[in-house]
Amino acid sequence: MNVLENFSIKKLLNLNTLLIFGAVAVAIEWLGLFGGPSGNEVLVFATSALAIIPLAGLIGQATEALSSRLGQQISGLLNATLGNAAELIITILALSQGLTELVKASIVGSILGNLLLVAGLSLFLGGLRNGRQRFNSRQAGMNATLLVLAFMALAIPSLFDVALVEVNAQDAELLFSEGVALILIVLYGLNLLYSLRNNNVEDDDNHDDDEGLHQGPEWSLKEAVIALALATLGIVIMSEFLVGSVEPVVAQLGWTEFFVGIIIVPIVGNVAEHLVAVQVAIKNKIDLSMTIALGSSLQIALFVAPVLVFISLLFQEKLLLVFNVYELIAISAASLITALVALDGESNWFEGAMLLAVYLILVLAFFVLPGAVPVPH
Repeated sequence: MNVLENFSIKKLLNLNTLLIFGAVAVAIEWLGLFGGPSGNEVLVFATSALAIIPLAGLIGQATEALSSRLGQQISGLLNATLGNAAELIITILALSQGLTELVKASIVGSILGNLLLVAGLSLFLGGLRNGRQRFNSRQAGMNATLLVLAFMALAIPSLFDVALVEVNAQDAELLFSEGVALILIVLYGLNLLYSLRNNNVEDDDNHDDDEGLHQGPEWSLKEAVIALALATLGIVIMSEFLVGSVEPVVAQLGWTEFFVGIIIVPIVGNVAEHLVAVQVAIKNKIDLSMTIALGSSLQIALFVAPVLVFISLLFQEKLLLVFNVYELIAISAASLITALVALDGESNWFEGAMLLAVYLILVLAFFVLPGAVPVPH
């Protein structure tokens, strides 16, 4: 227990020190040092991935600084659009290179990571430190319902796509995905509006004791905008390196593109946010921790994935909301067990251990899944 008492992100890891890996990636890719990118694809992949972690954290800090100065409603819109900015940039670049399967895998991986890994670690470490923890059961019930709805929204196009494929109705496939995507975006907007209008006094109380959560300086509006712009530019560059090295890395390490998309990419894009969720759980703010974990999952399913469907229209390869059976099984398992854990409004360390166990089982399954095996829909 004593080990957890003084836990903080700064003591665990100073994320900003990882920015040095961005310089290494640039030196390899642009300056031709260390032999250049040819033959160093694994090093380019690793260094650019590590550099994205602090850059994503800086985007989060800049968004937080902007939100505190622009009011609650603008804050909600900012978090809706920038909450998963790092992963959105990575997936857009992947779409531009035709890696649609990688993008779909990363969407599923982000949902799994938040529901099982982040929530699991939060409940496990928070439970060890504080014993039984309680959170808002009404909000948890709403999120649990939305989780089941999100799974259904992603599963229905996948199941009905079988009939469309048989008659080679490609236009109908795209229309179906676009229609579902539009409905999900509208639903996400309504959820955001509902959350903002029903924000109660408890939320204000949570902000009174948030020292330790804000790792960055108190930025002015100008400083926050500059930091946001520079961090976004950095992520664009690092993401280009990362995506460009995926195929050589897959060949060299023997991994599958599916494993990289469903496990590696989501972790890289969300580490900073994950650490915050775990930290606040240890500080006995499990309500905020669950909001981060479940809210981010819902944002991916109801906002990011649908937006990517429309962004893909700019490229040759179109993204359809059609997932393979392994992805659907994983999402259904994660949604079900997380909803069951959240419904009663209280948690303990063993429930966290259960969520982590499901995540590790899925990681092992995805790791041993051969890349050449036929993937049924």
